[in-house]
Amino acid sequence: MANSLFSSFAPFLRSVSEAELHAEIASPRRLLIEAGESRGRSFEVAYAPFDYVNPTARVVLVGLTPGRQQMTNALLAARKSLLLGHDEERAAKDAKVFASFSGPMRSNLIAMLDCVGLHQTLGLATTSSLWTQRSDLAHFTSVLRYPVFMNGTNYTGAPVPLAVPLLRRQVMQWFAEEMRSLPSAVFVPLGPAASDTVAAAAELAGIDSAQILTGLPHPSGANAERIAFFLGRKAREALSSKVDAEKLIAARAILTGKVASLASKAY
Repeated sequence: MANSLFSSFAPFLRSVSEAELHAEIASPRRLLIEAGESRGRSFEVAYAPFDYVNPTARVVLVGLTPGRQQMTNALLAARKSLLLGHDEERAAKDAKVFASFSGPMRSNLIAMLDCVGLHQTLGLATTSSLWTQRSDLAHFTSVLRYPVFMNGTNYTGAPVPLAVPLLRRQVMQWFAEEMRSLPSAVFVPLGPAASDTVAAAAELAGIDSAQILTGLPHPSGANAERIAFFLGRKAREALSSKVDAEKLIAARAILTGKVASLASKAY
């Protein structure tokens, strides 16, 4: 697979025991890709099999970076697939299934994508189909493809990736190339750090800003109030002071307009 590290780590995954793999995930050494310091913080980038890119994707959902739990799930899935005798491409696909959003986060995301009309643009009854019978239309990825840890814990976006030279290199080496390989897809970044990073990578990859649907509230439970207002399920007068209603109204209008424009261009 092009633009992938899977082949480099496949021999390790075939030979390592499950117990050894768990120890390696807890403190990456053989899985360590790059490490460095910036702004008084230590950063580590570790390998996990999130390399596979769906070449038929029309919608790309973009998070920040896989966490340690996602890393664990993907590595165990890849190891199992390889030990069953599957080839590397199949094993990479098997691992990538764990990158998709699940639970309440998925429900929130589906509701917001449907709210701005993306399902209609794709010719679907609902975007929930992207996780089921029309998974061929979706690609799930992160601006930082491989798991990033700051001071030994999951990196959550501060400082922003573009402000850390090591992380900026990771974005441009891997994610910008993913964007370039999907020139006709629509990209949906989730969260401010991912949004700013997608915009910068899009410039490098030559992706039109009309293809980037920025402005959705992050679908996590912590954003429940913003999501409810975005979806019209909570009245403005009932909002707490921490919610910027005008910003959400503007974002919804811009997103709806962008999606309608894509539909008119027979996207």
